[in-house]
Amino acid sequence: MTESKEFLMNRFRLFTKAFIAFLLIVSVPAAAAPPPKDVLVIASKIDDIVSLDPAEIFEFSGAEYAAQVYDRLIAYDLNDVSKIVPSVAESWTVSEDGKTFTFNIRRNVFFHSGNVLSAHDVVYSLRRVVHLNKTPAFILTQFGLTPDNVADRIEADGDFVVTFETDKAYAPSFVLYCLTANVASIVDSKEVKKREVNGDFGHLWLRRSSEGSGPFKLKQWRASESILYEKNPNYWKGKVNFNRVIVRHVAETSTQRLLVEKGDVDIARNISSDQIPALRENAELRVVERPRGEIMYLSMNVAREPFKEEAGRQAIKYLIDYDAIAGSILAGQVRVHQNFLPNGFLGAINDQPYALDVAKAKSLLAEAGFPEGYKITLDTRNLPELLKVAQALQASLGKAGIEVEIIPGDGQQVLTKYRARRHDLHLGSWGPDYQDPHTNAQTFAANPDPSESANLRTLAWRNNWATKSLTELTTTAVLERDSGKRAALYGDIQRQHLNSSPFAIMFQRIATIVERNNVQGMIYGPSFDTYFYWQGSKN
Repeated sequence: MTESKEFLMNRFRLFTKAFIAFLLIVSVPAAAAPPPKDVLVIASKIDDIVSLDPAEIFEFSGAEYAAQVYDRLIAYDLNDVSKIVPSVAESWTVSEDGKTFTFNIRRNVFFHSGNVLSAHDVVYSLRRVVHLNKTPAFILTQFGLTPDNVADRIEADGDFVVTFETDKAYAPSFVLYCLTANVASIVDSKEVKKREVNGDFGHLWLRRSSEGSGPFKLKQWRASESILYEKNPNYWKGKVNFNRVIVRHVAETSTQRLLVEKGDVDIARNISSDQIPALRENAELRVVERPRGEIMYLSMNVAREPFKEEAGRQAIKYLIDYDAIAGSILAGQVRVHQNFLPNGFLGAINDQPYALDVAKAKSLLAEAGFPEGYKITLDTRNLPELLKVAQALQASLGKAGIEVEIIPGDGQQVLTKYRARRHDLHLGSWGPDYQDPHTNAQTFAANPDPSESANLRTLAWRNNWATKSLTELTTTAVLERDSGKRAALYGDIQRQHLNSSPFAIMFQRIATIVERNNVQGMIYGPSFDTYFYWQGSKN
């Protein structure tokens, strides 16, 4: 009897160890040991993912996911974003009138299903974006595409040629950059069509599944918990080194630090600035810094009384201690930047007219009709660094009598409220959807239809800011084909925006990533959808 119990206990221990190892690879809970060389484990904050359908993805983590699973027609050089480079399209031409773009599709690309990627898949993918008309659809529909005309504007000429026709002769780089955006990801039309339900273009399926041709296949997604990828052994660009990649949602930066120090994860993506100096001293770790196009801003809902007047909006901008936040709370992770175009973009400027000036802010508040201040709420994600920034804003706005109640929430909660225009103040970040200046100019300065039924719901729209003159100027800029004149137009738009907008743009992001020193070859590009795992390895 004793031997039988001991035997069973040994069996149980062996089973438990094996089960834990299995969970590390498949179910993705907290790792109990350093992951093997062919498995990459990343600790990151991924609770902002709402959908995995590239026609709907409009969040940082979702776009990074799509970059691993899908390919696009074209891309840009990550070291020189002014250069458009081939991807699935090996070459392209632009018609003399500037309205028709013809793409030649390479013949050696296969989807994860084994199906050949053809012009018909490209056409289906772009058309479905227009028909579904989800949040990022404007990136394509701004070229005059509608469900009624898209079949005539985006066509396949045989199996390996695609034509894309715009309604106007835009700056060619603008059109091409839009086609590098996540929303232009190419899905396997044969597989997606099998899963269409009531004409939904496979949307319900792709919200939680994938049908791509990228270096990895989606194995499993658990919302606000984990993503598990498996390698595509037949990736057309080359060998994929990791058999699996696990991205674990780890909300606490201190937990991320502990995991990467112990070696339970290979990469930590959200370490707070106060922990970086100690990590630099750890011989087993490497701190990687990369400039990003992401900007951090505070926005004001113009439908709220304190922000209806320009003076009330400017008062907020003079109540932010930009240098103190950048120098302490976010030390090494941002630099002060007060314009909606990040450095590196055509037309970017570095004007910095605002600094903490309580006396000036009080004068502006009196002009706006609030000499004693007021009470207001501030929504932000419950990330430690954002909460610290929110608390700093709460303190500095309080110096002028503005009482701020901070309302933290997870990514989905905050975004849902923001998109419904139910906020007072919103603290968040914005990353460009493509590397042309129109992406941020349209987002922050254009609002052609302020109504609830608007199709184009930019950040200006979300904050109820009517911008007729800036909307017109933004349209003029995107049609200007001379790059010098175009850059000057964007300078004018930004300077007007600085004075009148409900956006206090504060910082441009510097991404800080902590890697185990045996990790090599990871690609961290300038945008949230240009982080690539497939060329990475561990020695």
